[in-house]
Order: sequence, then structure tokens, then C-alpha cells
Amino acid sequence: MTKKFPSYTWFLFIFLSLVGIFLFITPVNTADGLKVPIALLANALSANVVSFIHWFAWIVFIIAAIGSVIAQFIPVKEQRTLFDSLFRVNWFWTIMRILAVIFATMYLFQIGPEIFTSENTSGLLLTPDGGLVTMMFSLFLFAGLLLPLLTDFGLLEFFGSMMVKIMRPLFKIPGRSAIDCLASWVGDGTIGVLLTSKQYEEGNYTAREAATIATTFSVVSITFCFVVLETVDLNHYFLQFYGSVILVGLILALIMPRIFPLSRKPDTNIDGSIPDDKREDVPKGFNAFSLGLHNALSKADSNKNLGKVIGAGFKNVLEMWFAITPVIMAFGTIALVLAEYTSFFKILGMPFEPILAALQIPFADQAAQTMIVGFADMLLPSVLGSGIESDLTRFFIATVSVTQLIYMSEVGGLILGTKLPLKIWDLFLIFLIRTIISIPIIAVIAHILF
Repeated sequence: MTKKFPSYTWFLFIFLSLVGIFLFITPVNTADGLKVPIALLANALSANVVSFIHWFAWIVFIIAAIGSVIAQFIPVKEQRTLFDSLFRVNWFWTIMRILAVIFATMYLFQIGPEIFTSENTSGLLLTPDGGLVTMMFSLFLFAGLLLPLLTDFGLLEFFGSMMVKIMRPLFKIPGRSAIDCLASWVGDGTIGVLLTSKQYEEGNYTAREAATIATTFSVVSITFCFVVLETVDLNHYFLQFYGSVILVGLILALIMPRIFPLSRKPDTNIDGSIPDDKREDVPKGFNAFSLGLHNALSKADSNKNLGKVIGAGFKNVLEMWFAITPVIMAFGTIALVLAEYTSFFKILGMPFEPILAALQIPFADQAAQTMIVGFADMLLPSVLGSGIESDLTRFFIATVSVTQLIYMSEVGGLILGTKLPLKIWDLFLIFLIRTIISIPIIAVIAHILF
């Protein structure tokens, strides 16, 4: 079956897929630790646009907000246009885009209350040198243009057939998601979310599958794990720490798809259609390898027009810039304000104090305050717990914060900005359940190590 494909199709599949694997999945050693090349490209661009990237972000927010308001009063046409893709959202998301403009304006011009102009709230997102939102502009540029190397030339189809017997029974997700999950684990959670969103929009994942992958495998990068450990002054425990993160992450990946709310997400495609139950079955005359190869070459053959692929990539970049970055700015700022200037997360963390005390975690009262604050930003628990005079407790806090996975200043805000079938209350509930399951497991590990 595969011999009918021309050599050019083989070239597209093999060469471009290998380039995609290198860019998104292969960690390389740098002065700042292990990073995937796509992150290095984004960092290099960020370093060269640091003088104006925050102003560029501000202009994008303004255009997104104005375009969304205008779209509310323009009738919907039968043919969906680029304007519709960028600006036609409901009033809730329009308000979020307006809030992004307001928060960015207050920070950039230093006007208004300190809670919105502080480097610890809006500044953490919009500062030109390392701010999350400004970094996202660079990352989205490369991700939007280069993600087709993973998705459009057969790599997912090739591995999908062979991995289905592992991914489906263990994690209740398609075999093709193996590359998605690997990109998240080895590369960066944001890359995983973008890849998952693209696959969901193209009808390759159902709502349940997409929600599961985005909230279960979008792990932070190894580099960020080093930052977390450095914050709690436990660099020399990296292997034990990362091994614990992987172990607990796999346990959670087995449990979360089988319980509410992920188990209740509909097994339907984005257009409401029901996928074929036998879509991953191996037809007669094939084995898992030959079917994967046939599907991969078919996919590559359908994308021989590279100009069209590149054009779609630029469209992806614009959609990410205009749809996702304002949402991260709005939700991220609100969450960070609540964390920095109110007792909101401290109060939510109080019920964890008797649990931590029962698990014999030293300084349980201080550790409890960090259990929920990670929903705002993953580094906040380690920052708040860095002064606790117990290696065991600091290790416990750091490990829990990474396994919680969902935090609004990055992955959470990113998910809300996509078309993934997850609302903010879904994200908080998933965050809470992951926290509750992680605590006793990590407590046992911490007591063994310390």
C-alpha cells in the first residue's frame, strides 16, 4: 500500500517530521540547563525585541478589544472570514480582552492602584524582559509556524497506530496523543496545550480526550523545575524531585480521566459529531506499523502544497496573538492580584492545615497557605515557602506545586484562550483534585527522603 506514494511524499514525512521532533521534543544542553530548540528560538527572539515587545503586546490587545466590540454589531456571514476567526467571540471574552487593555495600560503607564501596576502582578506578565505574555508572543510565532511539522506531515498518524494499545487502556486517550504528551513532558506544557487545541479543532480528539490531554500532560519544562528547586534552595535534590514529579504525574494521569469532571466531558468532536468507534482499529491486511506508515504518508501527501501550509501557519500565529494573549493577561492579572494583595488563597488553604499536620509535615500551618496559591502562579508556593526551616516541607511544597499543573498565569490562561472544552471552574476543580491526590503520595516520598 505504501509503494504508491512518490519519493517527495516520503521526503516530506521523514525529513519534516524529524525536524519537528528535534525542534519540539529533543532537549539540548545550554548554559541555562536543558531546553528544547523551539524555546531557544523564542528566547533568542525575545532578547532582540525586548525594547518594544511590551508595546507591541499593548497594541495587539487594543486591536483585539476593538475588533471584538465591532464584531458584536456586524452580522455573521455564511463564509467564516479571518476577521471572524480573530475577533468574533461572545461578550464574556470581549470583556476579557477589554480588561487586558486596561491592565496593560495601567502597568505600562504606571497609572492607577499599585495592585495593578506592581511588578508582582501585571509586571510578572508584561515586563519586556522575561514577562510571560511578552514571551508568549515569541513562542506563538515559532509554534504557529512550526507546529505543522508535528501535525501535518504524518508523525502523529505514524505513532498513533502503534501507541493506541498503550495510551487508550492506560489514559483513555488516542494513540496519536503520545507525541502530544511527549512534547508536553519533554518540551513545555504550553506547546502541549497548543498542539492539543489544534488537534481538537481539526477533529482528531473528542472534547473528553482534548480536555484530558491538556490538563493531564501539560507539564512544566525541566528548566522551570530547576527554578522551583532553586527558589526553595534544594538544587542538590533534583533527581529525587523530578523522579517524584514523574511518578505522581503518571499516577494522576491514570486516575484523572476516570473521575469527574474529565470523565463527564462528552466523547464528541468539536462540531458535535460522534467519532467512529473503530477509527483506531487495524484493518485487514495491515499491522500496526504498516497502518501507521500508510496513514502517515497519506497525511503527508495531502499537504504537498507547502505554501498553503505556511499560510495556515501564519493564520495560527495571528489567532494565538489576538485570542490567547489577552486572556492570559486578563486572567493572570486577576489571579496574581488575589494572591498578592488579598487573603483569598490563604483562606482557601486553611482546610489543608489539619491534613498536613496529620501527615506530620513540619510547619503545617505555613505549608497549608501554599496549597491553593499555586492556582494563580506555579512559582508562588515555592516563593512563599522558601523561608520555612525544614527541607522536608520545602521539598513537599515544591513537588506539590509542580504536580498541580494548572495555574492561571500560564497553562490555565492559555487553555481558557483556546477552544478547548474547559471553563475556569473545570480548571479549579481539576487543580483541587490533583492537589488532594498528590498530597499524601508526596508526603510519603518526602518522609522517605528526609
